[in-house]
Amino acid sequence: MQGMLSDFLPDPGVLQFILTQAAIIVLLIIIMKCLHSRCPWLPNCMIGQDAAQENTEVQVDPGTLGSTSLSDVPCPKATSQEMEEFFKDLHSPTDNRVVRKMLLHKLLVFMTKEVDHRGACLMLADMGISLEVPPDAVSLGRVERVSLVLVWDLLDSPHLLGTQALISPVVYCGPHGASFQQLCTLSFKHCAGSGKYVRVYGSDTHLLASKEWEELHNKPSRRNRICITRDECQIKLDHFSLYTSVLETYGRPEVHKWLQLAVFSSPLSPDQSHQQIRIYFLNNTPCALQWAHCNEEPFRGSLCGPVQLFEFANTSKDMFLVLKYLSEGWENIDESASQYVPFLHIWHGKCPFRSLCFRRKTVSPVDSPSQNTSEIIVTMHVFQKDLQEKYLEVLRLHITESGCQAERVSPKPYCNRIPRELFEQLQMLLEPNTVSGNDWRKLASRLGLCGTKIRFMSCQHSPAAATLEFFEELNGSLHDLYKIMLSMERLDCAVTIEAFLNDPLPDSPGSFQRDKDQENQCCCEGNTTSLASECDSGLTDLGSVEERDICSQTTDEYTAIQ
Repeated sequence: MQGMLSDFLPDPGVLQFILTQAAIIVLLIIIMKCLHSRCPWLPNCMIGQDAAQENTEVQVDPGTLGSTSLSDVPCPKATSQEMEEFFKDLHSPTDNRVVRKMLLHKLLVFMTKEVDHRGACLMLADMGISLEVPPDAVSLGRVERVSLVLVWDLLDSPHLLGTQALISPVVYCGPHGASFQQLCTLSFKHCAGSGKYVRVYGSDTHLLASKEWEELHNKPSRRNRICITRDECQIKLDHFSLYTSVLETYGRPEVHKWLQLAVFSSPLSPDQSHQQIRIYFLNNTPCALQWAHCNEEPFRGSLCGPVQLFEFANTSKDMFLVLKYLSEGWENIDESASQYVPFLHIWHGKCPFRSLCFRRKTVSPVDSPSQNTSEIIVTMHVFQKDLQEKYLEVLRLHITESGCQAERVSPKPYCNRIPRELFEQLQMLLEPNTVSGNDWRKLASRLGLCGTKIRFMSCQHSPAAATLEFFEELNGSLHDLYKIMLSMERLDCAVTIEAFLNDPLPDSPGSFQRDKDQENQCCCEGNTTSLASECDSGLTDLGSVEERDICSQTTDEYTAIQ
């Protein structure tokens, strides 16, 4: 029997080898699990289910913030003592000063006040964020500490789909869960250029907890307390928490958001052999530009002139930066003269930037005595892929020892564009068909279109818009259009054009200023849909890419027929 058992038992050396290998495999599995759950800085930690859904966000490009390569897995939880010190620092009165401080790996900009029954207003200067605590919100004889915090930590932002865009900062009102006898008003900026598709999100958690973002418009108790204007969100708060806003595109290509292109550089030194410039692609909000200033402090970079606005379309097209001209005596050290920024990095508000580095050429004065290397002149083109004919910005920089200056060079227009606000008003007036035909059809006839072309135009999505687009293609001026309307006896259109010529509205989202009383009247009245429409009456979402494309196709057809 003992002999039979010895035949089935493995050799002791083989058994020891198997056990050793099994122990090594188990140890490796344990180490990998620990690293995956505890080290958020591993570049491959993002690869998972979320990464499979949005492959473009897994790629780490050198011009984005370091946080874009972080894992969605949160950092190890802070200890009770660390959390106590965190909130103690955060909720300590700041004596009416705005404080910027790194607390538990979070870069925060905040202000804390002690508020009594008289109320108070907390405002983050240059950030476009304010919190108003009205009188009698705090009981007589009591004092409450109130904090207004701008969170510069991208990991606290909502996790967005490809159809959603982040258009506002993350704002925290503290202490979390605090309630008052009167509703407080929180205001912060957004960059959608219209309130039509803007949705306010909230996370009913404190600042160090895992965020649970949800749309506040879906809550009946919150819906009537939200007012969204063309560039601002106003929320009536019954208790404090985290808030931001998101642009819901619902697959509409005409939806867009506004960016600000900010160029930073340091002054040029005589003995300097290399010079670098950095171009930021930021949401058009005040706090985004302040973040860029903060990020430039270690490099001693300064803003080169005013920022340039850019209309970023919802087309899933990446942004391209192309170096077009570099002054003599300097050379680009990069292999390529163009760089790109992934669409989602901009669409999701990750504040990406791109850098260009130039090297001074070593040329003897005898060979090239006329070269002046004490200054650098740079010209760049910025555009979305395949959309450079519609959305193109030309940036020109002049860098000297005294500093850097930037100017916007308007590209040669393909046609004279009617300002969008005026375009929408004229479209609304000319669209309805009249019995006498004194509508878009008469305008088309005055522009030289025959009956066949007018019938073709009537099949378009918006015949009036197509007619106005055709007028643009003819490079007509507003004065020409004004005279045509007078000859057509369309005095309503003529008065609209005349009013615009006398008091023009700049074609940018931040320049549309409305009477504050009108904005206050629309606040917190009716449901969200009517509220947004009231706030945007006469200022509907402009620059529809889809309709513009239809009109462009129409004019191409006219050209082909002619």
